[in-house]
Amino acid sequence: MSIDSAIIAEEDDGIRLDRWFKRHRPGTPHALLARWARSGQLTLDGRKADVSDRIETGQKLVMPTPPVETAARPARKGRPLTDADVELAESMVIHRDTSALVLNKLPGLATQGGTKTEQHVDGLLDALKYDGPVRPKLVHRLDKDTSGALLIARTPRAAAWFAKSFSNRSARKTYWAIVVGVPDIAQGEIDLPLAKQPGSGGEKMHVDDKGLPSKTRYRIVERAGNSAAWVELQPLTGRTHQLRVHMAAIGHPIVGDGKYGGKGAFLTGAISRKLHLHSRRLRIDHPDGGAIDITAPVPEHFAASLDALGFDPLLGEVGLDDAPKGPPPKAAAKAAAKAHSKQIRKARRGERRGRTAASKPTDHVGKPKPKAKTGTGKPAAKRPAKRPPPKGLRPPKAR
Repeated sequence: MSIDSAIIAEEDDGIRLDRWFKRHRPGTPHALLARWARSGQLTLDGRKADVSDRIETGQKLVMPTPPVETAARPARKGRPLTDADVELAESMVIHRDTSALVLNKLPGLATQGGTKTEQHVDGLLDALKYDGPVRPKLVHRLDKDTSGALLIARTPRAAAWFAKSFSNRSARKTYWAIVVGVPDIAQGEIDLPLAKQPGSGGEKMHVDDKGLPSKTRYRIVERAGNSAAWVELQPLTGRTHQLRVHMAAIGHPIVGDGKYGGKGAFLTGAISRKLHLHSRRLRIDHPDGGAIDITAPVPEHFAASLDALGFDPLLGEVGLDDAPKGPPPKAAAKAAAKAHSKQIRKARRGERRGRTAASKPTDHVGKPKPKAKTGTGKPAAKRPAKRPPPKGLRPPKAR
């Protein structure tokens, strides 16, 4: 068997070895790659390699010659971009550097194509290649009706880096939403497992004790009486429709989310019927050092609703991570009052011990005179118990 070799180019830095073969030796079956790896016929800089290894620029890859002729990678098929498409794509860019783009995705624009979906972000990426070595690539996604910050990788190395950041949860995403009603707890964590709803074809999720663990932090930014609240949300896990399902599950669906909130997810008056969920802020480490920390302006319908409900935009600038750590103010005040009462009781303890039995009324044998029984004999009325929070909802842990 003849031997082939290649030097890893910069554009392939950080990707898996099997991914390299898909790009440069597309005629090589994965099963054959695995067999080469097991038998030691795949090496990187002279060391035995596995198909899952991450490769680096400048490494020498040695391999058997594939049994079939490998053609050049076919060009991506898709409809030609119009001037309007190019203008739309460029208008969404809010950050650009050598490794990444961040778009402020419009509501109603799908991230990827599907049945009857002709226009989508993935189909517009050819317009955003600029002077980059390859076509930009999606590394995460937003629902079609969710607006806001969407990260795009400009190189394969950056794509591998960002994908790892999202998978290990080191990337931080913050969303804004307007919800129906006001949650009982001002700041807390929703911990409800989620699974695909049977019979929905995988298009809808629901709370299921046998589902995957799903957690969301939230904070009420401001409330409009009891009718609506502006909330900040942080997904601690990345399940499909997680924020939408969690808010609906605690009785406060996101405004405009008829899929999970039904008719009760819409407000009357001047409030738009569009989904009020926006990816406001994205923080992620940069492959070249430092970090990307970008905020995306809200779309027109969201801004109009904030104004119609009388919300102050400045209140949203203090986020969950910037708020004071520890228990909420009311709980802290209760704890302080309890500690104060304890100090008073402690100070009076010595005073009580100083009292002698001689100062108390006694009977003829010197025992303290029993106190007279008072009252009607009826048991004292019990105070009504506080209503427990919805299942899966709890105050935040002290951090």
